[in-house]
Amino acid sequence: MGTTRRSFLRTAAIAGGALALPSCASRRHRGPMGRDEPINIGVVGVGGRGRDNLMAVRSERVVALCDVDRQHLAAAQRDFPSAKVFVDFRELVQMPGLDAVVISTPDHTHHPVAMFAVLHELDIYCEKPLAHTVAQARRMATASREHGLVTQMGIQIHANANYRRVVEAIRGGAIGAVREVLVFVNGTDWSAAGLPPSSPVPEQLDWDLWLGPAAERPYSSAYHPAGWRRYWAFGGGTTADMACHYMDLPFWALDLDAPRTLQSDGPEADAEGAPAGMTCDFEFDARGERGPVRLRWWCGNLRPTEELAARGLAAWSNGVLFVGERGWLISNYDQHELGPAAAFRDYQPPPPSIESSPGHHLEWLRCCRDRKTPTCSFDYGGPLTETVNLANVAYRAARGRRLQWDAAALAFRGDDFGANLLLDEPRRHGFDI
Repeated sequence: MGTTRRSFLRTAAIAGGALALPSCASRRHRGPMGRDEPINIGVVGVGGRGRDNLMAVRSERVVALCDVDRQHLAAAQRDFPSAKVFVDFRELVQMPGLDAVVISTPDHTHHPVAMFAVLHELDIYCEKPLAHTVAQARRMATASREHGLVTQMGIQIHANANYRRVVEAIRGGAIGAVREVLVFVNGTDWSAAGLPPSSPVPEQLDWDLWLGPAAERPYSSAYHPAGWRRYWAFGGGTTADMACHYMDLPFWALDLDAPRTLQSDGPEADAEGAPAGMTCDFEFDARGERGPVRLRWWCGNLRPTEELAARGLAAWSNGVLFVGERGWLISNYDQHELGPAAAFRDYQPPPPSIESSPGHHLEWLRCCRDRKTPTCSFDYGGPLTETVNLANVAYRAARGRRLQWDAAALAFRGDDFGANLLLDEPRRHGFDI
């Protein structure tokens, strides 16, 4: 993608009319920071998950807080009374002396906040999924890389010791070559049907800014503060919410990048809301010394019942099952198991080779200071998010049909059944960066 500094400035002028690069814009070209030099952080979205992220970076200097809900903003300001407060993130990113931003807004606003942050050359921590569309994820990864920014996608479980041990076991050949992975999340339901009833906008909420790039629509209490995940306009259901966490493990262990084909299925797609359950069957080409991989995803009320029962794993409600030539390995966040049991009675795990994480947020902060690349930079989180979002695209546009994906062209090949139209979305004036 040929994004340049000049094109960013031109886009900003069109989008907002008053956004100019701050005088400190060249700071990203300096060397590493001193250990005692605090990082000046602005946090966009400070309620719910945003509050957790806010408290996780409090070891640095939190200088700016932003939220479209003034109740959330007031609560955060009580903990950080010296921080400047904003309702509009476009004002926050222009704050002189700012080094980095943490983005914890609903999915549909990740892209504009991040791209305005890139415009001002700020390092970025952004919650998963990285973006609301496939094309947005690609733009965010490309632009942040071109500007030399330190980025991290918020899949905190990546820092977990159990995930590291699983990656070491799979890479070490514990179960032989892996040709298939089953990923299932059955403990979460972000589904809806149709539009929810409208209701009065709460006094503390700036509804227009909450909508951001999305098309105007009446407020509903079903959207804010958390129900937005159920609706295509703002989120992507259980798949967008949970797949980045669980598909992270096979992406990491097997060095996956982009699927060659995929086929999603489930109940008839609703125009407005995500389904109570869906599946997606991905095919990944061979890469390096690894052969081709089939990855299957289930969520909500759909699960690989027969495959789990055949291995005595019916009690697992969420997990990643690697199927290898010499056995299987199943894992959730905190534990993993190899089987069949008789074959692994004397199994000894390989010595730990992946360095322990200091914590997902602290890793990013250290990398910001040292100008290094975190483990879940946008170059990693971008392709993972693209794959997750592709599942929803295929479900909505071509349920039950196999699609051919061309990652380099960022397009489906052949008869796409309208799926290419869902790879990106229009953005309202003022947020169309």
